[in-house]
Amino acid sequence: MEKNLLAVQENIRIIQEEITKLKEQMDQKDNMIFLKEEAHRNRRINGDVQQLAVTDETLPVEKFDHPYLLNTVLRETLDAINRVSVTLDVETANPDLVVSEDRKSDQLKSSLDSLTKKKSDFQEKEQQQKEKISGVRKQSHSVQSHITSQFAELRRIITEKEQSSLRDLREEEKRILNPMEKNLREIQENIRFIQEEILKLTEQIDQIDGVIFLKEEARRKRRINDDIQELSVTDEALPVGKFVHPYLLNTVLREKLDTIKQVSVTLDVETANQYLEVSEDRKSVRRTGIRRNLPDTGKRFTFWPCVLGSEGFTSGKHYWEVEVTGNRFWWLGVAAESVERKRRVRLSPETGFWVIGRFGDVLHRDYDVFRGLPSPGARLAAGPIPGKVGVYLSYESGTVSFYNAQTKTHLHTFTGNKFTGNLYPFFRTGLGNQWLRICSGSAPGL
Repeated sequence: MEKNLLAVQENIRIIQEEITKLKEQMDQKDNMIFLKEEAHRNRRINGDVQQLAVTDETLPVEKFDHPYLLNTVLRETLDAINRVSVTLDVETANPDLVVSEDRKSDQLKSSLDSLTKKKSDFQEKEQQQKEKISGVRKQSHSVQSHITSQFAELRRIITEKEQSSLRDLREEEKRILNPMEKNLREIQENIRFIQEEILKLTEQIDQIDGVIFLKEEARRKRRINDDIQELSVTDEALPVGKFVHPYLLNTVLREKLDTIKQVSVTLDVETANQYLEVSEDRKSVRRTGIRRNLPDTGKRFTFWPCVLGSEGFTSGKHYWEVEVTGNRFWWLGVAAESVERKRRVRLSPETGFWVIGRFGDVLHRDYDVFRGLPSPGARLAAGPIPGKVGVYLSYESGTVSFYNAQTKTHLHTFTGNKFTGNLYPFFRTGLGNQWLRICSGSAPGL
């Protein structure tokens, strides 16, 4: 794309140089120099400007320039003489010939008009190419932001999982080691007691009085029977498999997906504009040409045909999908509870709207209601218009992402937000649209 843009800009530069030279030639007094320069210019244009075919056809003078032309013509018709418009072939012109100012002026004007049109065509191509390049860069920036936020969220989850796993491991270790260490202390106490009895028994070996020895031996046996506990070795293995297995990361990722709440969104009829019709199950909305007489509850959008979801979110991850097939004008996303509902306001994060929408055959991320058009530079990268849009809100990470729910491809992500208060699902539709339908769906690999 950039290579093609450079080629287009080079063409514009060459054409602009030729226009400048052409304007300078308007004051050229020497007609032969002018004609020759004009011929050289045409050759330069043909040679230097890419993808340009400058039409330069001269009258075939040699067809009419022969000695018997007049006799031939007079012989063919004496009553009808055809008046022809003759142009001069510069390549065959004699240096002594003089070209009229009218001829020169007409040639210059024709050439100038031709070059100006070519320049305009290439400038239009240049603008189109710049828009394509800008679109790719914006898409790349959006996807980079999305990737960064998603992996930041993943790192947070992995860090939390790591800390909780280490905490669980320490608790398991403590639970198993406590009785083992207690049993070890009791075994060591028995060893100490037995060692004392061995020392006493060694001293009694030299005891002369047999009666005293026998009495002491009886007491020793009673002490051993009373004081020494019958102990066994406590054995319990650490549940290593709970913490070390080949699917640990898969488990973490599965737990992450499980934390995404597939919400069942319903519409809050008290917020619906008077021109909107909400279905009985509060799952669909469309705009009609009939203004309904509804009380202004304070929550109602009275200026724009908008409606909010019934449930607001102050934490967590939430995902829902909206069927938009057959609708050429719609805006979807989330809106802060505090958004303006009674007058015209721009649909952008600055005013509490994190939305994307369709305007004709293009998707946009910002709608300038004062112009009644998407904001300049807010066009999303070119791609197929989705028939179903997925909206994913991650409150803590401050992101709102949009997906083509049919192809599971990413459309756009708003990042770097610090949400406060309730966020509600947001819907806006246009006159002549079919129903916008809220439907269930599984979140893409978020």
